[in-house]
Amino acid sequence: MQIITFLAFTALVAIISYVKSSTDKSKVSDGYFLGGRSLTGVVIAGSLLLTNLSTEQIVGLNGAAFREGILVMAWETLAAIAMVITAVFLLPRYLKGGITTVPQFLESRYDQSTKMITSILFLSGYVVVLLPIVLYSGALAISSLFEVPDLLGVSETAALWICVWGIGLVGSIYAIFGGLKAVAVSDTVNAVGLLIGGLLIPIFGLLAVGDGDLFMGISTLVESNPEKFKSMGGPEASVPFGTIFTGMMLVQLFYWGTNQAIIQRALGAKNLKEGQKGLLLASFIKILGPFIVVLPGVIAFHMFGDTLTNPDQAYPMLVNAVLPKTLVGFFAAVLFGAILSSFNSALNSSVTLFGVDIYKSKIKPHASDKETVQAGKLFGVFLALLAMFIAPLIANAPDGLFGYLQEVNGCYSIPILTIIVVGYLTKHVPALAAKVAIISGVLLYSISQFILKPFVFGEENYPHYLHVMAILFVLNVIIMLVIGKLYPRTEAFKINYTEQVNVEPWKKTTIVGVMICVVVVFIYIYFA
Repeated sequence: MQIITFLAFTALVAIISYVKSSTDKSKVSDGYFLGGRSLTGVVIAGSLLLTNLSTEQIVGLNGAAFREGILVMAWETLAAIAMVITAVFLLPRYLKGGITTVPQFLESRYDQSTKMITSILFLSGYVVVLLPIVLYSGALAISSLFEVPDLLGVSETAALWICVWGIGLVGSIYAIFGGLKAVAVSDTVNAVGLLIGGLLIPIFGLLAVGDGDLFMGISTLVESNPEKFKSMGGPEASVPFGTIFTGMMLVQLFYWGTNQAIIQRALGAKNLKEGQKGLLLASFIKILGPFIVVLPGVIAFHMFGDTLTNPDQAYPMLVNAVLPKTLVGFFAAVLFGAILSSFNSALNSSVTLFGVDIYKSKIKPHASDKETVQAGKLFGVFLALLAMFIAPLIANAPDGLFGYLQEVNGCYSIPILTIIVVGYLTKHVPALAAKVAIISGVLLYSISQFILKPFVFGEENYPHYLHVMAILFVLNVIIMLVIGKLYPRTEAFKINYTEQVNVEPWKKTTIVGVMICVVVVFIYIYFA
């Protein structure tokens, strides 16, 4: 019955996505890469949330909460502030420039070489880090929920491979052959199910802890595990309190404001108003994030204690333990949709980056829209296969999948954020400065985290990676400004208005954004 429910809901989402996206001119670049620039605020919000809320979030962050408690909620609550900044500051500039990818702005601001380097950095991060980790964490969840090893009579390793390839193949069909519109529509449908299902897990968990009484469950959880409800992380925590004011906000700004897999949803908006509404709606709903990706981890700790050797198994075990069997199939389908969302969103963005920024720019400048899309699709197939081969090999990754993902992402996130911020805030900093900042950012962070930290100073005596990110961000900004002073551009940079979409802002953007920030700060202080 669980499998039938799972297949039925998954098929329903696929049919809805096909019907809604089949009218798109998917052989035209804007139609394929940006959904024809027709996405509304609700679709953008749903796609943003589900692209973000996948198993590396649900499984990884709940695993972190299992170990450390609610202090890891900073990853969720502070995201809302970054989304507000993106809606107010970055999105108007993106849409005014009519860009399809973030590196396109870098070409107009600096030069084509800067765009190429940035596109390659994005693609490297997706194929080596993001895509395999999404596949691995998703396969881990699905395998645990359906007890695939017992169901198929295979080993856990074989079950992992089967789940990885199943997720990868279905996700590839959405992303490569459907384009952004199919991805965004499927995301929106699944987002509703995920919000409902995601909130049901802590509710059923609290009912189980309180013997059928929800409020008794909350009291029991807080009284029995007071150490898990301290949001101020100490120096040894995965999120020390001080990092909230340094690297944490930089990571959030990169992710929500410049990461192609995320911002591509807003770039596909039919106009600036809808893009801002989508970002702000998503940021408001994001406030519910800790209930879905943090609280279940604390409940799992209360129920299972130290019996779990792998904290990343906490969430799937809790679902199996508290969710009525009649709902397991539905929730597994929704979780499968979340897994697909992050996978196909990153893959779709990779296809876009390759087709627009590499194939069209360097390999075949005079390629037609149809040829560009076709080349992107072929590259997507290659990338998907590569990720599916890599994913099972990271099964022995260190505990704390989410923190590990964030640390490794620092190799490309901070350098890219640096050159975008400086690019928009200055007019005379040259392309040379951007190239130096990218190279120095990648090299210095890699040396810091993967040579000095483990082999020279040791884990205990080294600054937290979020502090390192902030230090290198400031250093790279200084380097760029110095180069800009010594070798300025001959002409001041100016954004060219393309008139591809209406860039009249939503009148309530500022007031709604301020309200969201106030709510976030209040929630964080209350829990603190």
